[in-house]
Amino acid sequence: MRRAVANVAKIIAKSIKNAAHLIATPWLLFRKKAPLTSFIIGRIITMFLILFILGFVIFALMDLAPGDIVDQLMMQQLFSGDNSSAASSGGPSVSGSGLGNETTGDQYELMRQELGLDKPFYVQYFRWLKQVIVYHDLGVSLISKAPVSFLIGSRLANSVLLNLISLVIITVISFALGVWFSSKAGTALDLAGTFFALFFHSFPGILLLILLQLFASVTGLFPVTAYPDFPFSSAPGKFTFSYMHHIFLPLLAAFLGGFGSTLRMIRSTMLDQMGQPYITNLRSRGISEKRIYFNHAFRNTLNPYITGSANLLASLFSGSLVLEIIFSYPGIGRLMYEAVLQEDINLVLANLMFISFLVLLGMVISDILLALVDPRIRYGKDS
Repeated sequence: MRRAVANVAKIIAKSIKNAAHLIATPWLLFRKKAPLTSFIIGRIITMFLILFILGFVIFALMDLAPGDIVDQLMMQQLFSGDNSSAASSGGPSVSGSGLGNETTGDQYELMRQELGLDKPFYVQYFRWLKQVIVYHDLGVSLISKAPVSFLIGSRLANSVLLNLISLVIITVISFALGVWFSSKAGTALDLAGTFFALFFHSFPGILLLILLQLFASVTGLFPVTAYPDFPFSSAPGKFTFSYMHHIFLPLLAAFLGGFGSTLRMIRSTMLDQMGQPYITNLRSRGISEKRIYFNHAFRNTLNPYITGSANLLASLFSGSLVLEIIFSYPGIGRLMYEAVLQEDINLVLANLMFISFLVLLGMVISDILLALVDPRIRYGKDS
């Protein structure tokens, strides 16, 4: 009997090995012919695998949290019923009879069944995944009953716009100051710039946001909220100027928190490049310092920045959560915060999936740009 089981196990293992060989052989051939394309496909597959695991973990954590959204809905109904009864009778209402408790319990279980919360979390997750993949439907918010895609779409553009503006400002100013300070290395100006970069990099971001909001409240020079109180369609030109006025302080906070590490990285990379032997060779050939700086050394500073730009974008998105809450900015971070407080699992999962997708996509794009900028990088067998 044991010998028969061992033979069956060997046959199954051999079949799995043959199947894996049949799948891997075409992929290896394709990787040799198109290394960069195969690398991009592999990163995209890895990205979706990470998103799958992330969604599973989110469902598990939300299931471990005490209570659920049905508890909140039932409490809202009970409080609204008590208030209406008290208002009609002119005094506080007394509830808690056995029939009322039994009816409330039946409603509680019925509502959980309607929302599918009576199933294990992994069943809920795979049901949600099937709904997204097959029907391209993110579901509805369990609180507002509005489509999740509509809620995210109305907030996602605001968050992406704010973070892209922050990324562009940090990149441009950090590169300009980093290159300039590298040419002033060792001077008092360089020491002062390095000190302030380290100071703002280590300064708590939430405290900086609160101080800037207090500054806006005390001086009245800037609004305490980060979004105009009228829509873009009513007056596009006025909205644009008002929007820039409203987001000035949030952008200042994002810049002060993000430019320090980028500036120091660019400065140190430039100083490292300026000490390389090829720079000495270029100087011996009579090439001007300006051309050496911008045509040779500056180009090599792009590599570490492109690698770290995905991490910078991720930190901007994570930091915008606090920014949107403090400055009442209608972005996806504030929407996710409200969804977590209400335990709206559909909205929480879709929000995190979108933010994670954008961050992972930024990492893939940074890898591709790194291969295009640096000719020494090749995603092949020998890389």
